[in-house]
Amino acid sequence: MAAAQHSSLFLGFDFSTQQLKVVALDESLNVVHQNNVQFDSDLPEFRTQGGVHIHADRLTVTSPVLMWVKALDMLLDKMKEAGFDFSRVKALSGSGQQHGSVFWTRGASETLKNLQPDQSLETLFSVLASPVWMDSSSRQQCDALQEAAGGALRLAHITGSTAYEVGGNFAASLFLGGYAAIDYSDGSGMNLLDIRSRNWSQICLEAVSPQLDLLLGDPKPSSSILGPVSSYFVQRYGFSESCRVVAFTGDNPASLAGMRLQQGDIAVSLGTSDTVFLWIADPRPALQGHVFCNPVREQAFMALLCFKNGSLTRERIRNQCAGASWELFSAALRDTPLGNGGNIGFYFDSQEITPPAVGVHLFDPQDVQVCSFSPQVEVRSLVEGQFLSRRLHAERLGYSIIPGTRVLATGGASSNKDILQVLSDVFNAPVFTLDVSNSACLGSAYRALHGLSAESGASFFDVVKNAPEPQLAATPHPEAKEVHTHTHTHTHTHTHTYTHTHTLRQFFLLFLTVSWFKPHSNNYLFLLQVYDQMLQRYARLEERVLQKSRP
Repeated sequence: MAAAQHSSLFLGFDFSTQQLKVVALDESLNVVHQNNVQFDSDLPEFRTQGGVHIHADRLTVTSPVLMWVKALDMLLDKMKEAGFDFSRVKALSGSGQQHGSVFWTRGASETLKNLQPDQSLETLFSVLASPVWMDSSSRQQCDALQEAAGGALRLAHITGSTAYEVGGNFAASLFLGGYAAIDYSDGSGMNLLDIRSRNWSQICLEAVSPQLDLLLGDPKPSSSILGPVSSYFVQRYGFSESCRVVAFTGDNPASLAGMRLQQGDIAVSLGTSDTVFLWIADPRPALQGHVFCNPVREQAFMALLCFKNGSLTRERIRNQCAGASWELFSAALRDTPLGNGGNIGFYFDSQEITPPAVGVHLFDPQDVQVCSFSPQVEVRSLVEGQFLSRRLHAERLGYSIIPGTRVLATGGASSNKDILQVLSDVFNAPVFTLDVSNSACLGSAYRALHGLSAESGASFFDVVKNAPEPQLAATPHPEAKEVHTHTHTHTHTHTHTYTHTHTLRQFFLLFLTVSWFKPHSNNYLFLLQVYDQMLQRYARLEERVLQKSRP
């Protein structure tokens, strides 16, 4: 017990939209302390709602940068009052929302270096209202950046994304007592970094401001130790002078680290909006989604996809088709066949992000658009359609399902086993659940620990191998992997796609089998994947939906 009380600790911070959070881990990766500051309630003098100020034009959305600074002091004070021993902290790291901006004044680095506990920080910042990820006021500048790069797709190939409002973070600079280098992963969310060379793109820099690279400094690997914690934190809170600051990153890369995604894995967050995190080796940047440098393996990449129509749409269909009962909703999924008899639906109650479409669009097995489905078919149409969309757009960014692929499910809907069963079937991979309520914090703490070991050659996964494992929640039905598929034509004949591995016996069975398979049936016959063919249909139908949605 005495040894545990004196073991090394590692801190992970997350400067999110509505709060500042911290997690402390010991050397065995146990969470020994958690704390937070809620911006609206704990710092009411800044008069934010949801942590932000929405301006009159409805495009400009900012947060007071001094609120973030004060929140950090308040959080550390709360930890000190709780008896937290800062002298045991060997390293710290953190994350900031993507994409937000902080603008330092000239000479701020020298002020940070000599910062005193009673000193006002207002003079450090040239802009006190920092644009946050919700801000859309720089659309004109984004368009100009895209044009300078040779178009939206060309910009995506260079930087990993089409132009979004430029972002960065400043928290590492506060801890370091000087300007902190930007890590590869967060830098690749700024539309300024060439994600393949890991250097600033001269094309993009020239489009924004000549010699901007002199202000940004050289980007660094995400595991880099930036230096020791500043004397301000040593004197005020009792940090050890040997405590190291590991490069901070964006909240999305930090979440990937917190979930410990590996090559071939995909994480699906099922919330108000659905978010998909991907580990990819060979990215294919597209007009939808973001590609970042991977925060835990330097030569790999990660991707992020956002889907606006998530749980609210699932709840609407539950209310409309299942009597507002999740039990009846689940029963409908269990009682309808894999592939839904060829019926496919697109449910974009609100203007969707991925893809940019709106409205409800239903198609029968002959690809004829229809007005409605039966309630049970509608339930499966929604859930299968959502997960087909997640897989389609993931694969367009370069994701591929490989042996050992895992799907990690989080968020409110991950508690529904029948929804997870469909997710497992569509991706033909086991689904695991894990608690990631503090994934960005946890990932930052993991990265702090890894930063101390990276120079000796230890991989991120060597460092976190003893962390709690996710729980298996669903495995693919055999039918999802091996059932035949067929596309109904207008004459009700069946066309099939099959692989070169078919035996002569399978060839004859292909023509003998004419029914869609129900879940749990045992008459699956050959190695044809139902959702692979559905995915091709879904892609064709999505293009039709997009054509209708375009002005």
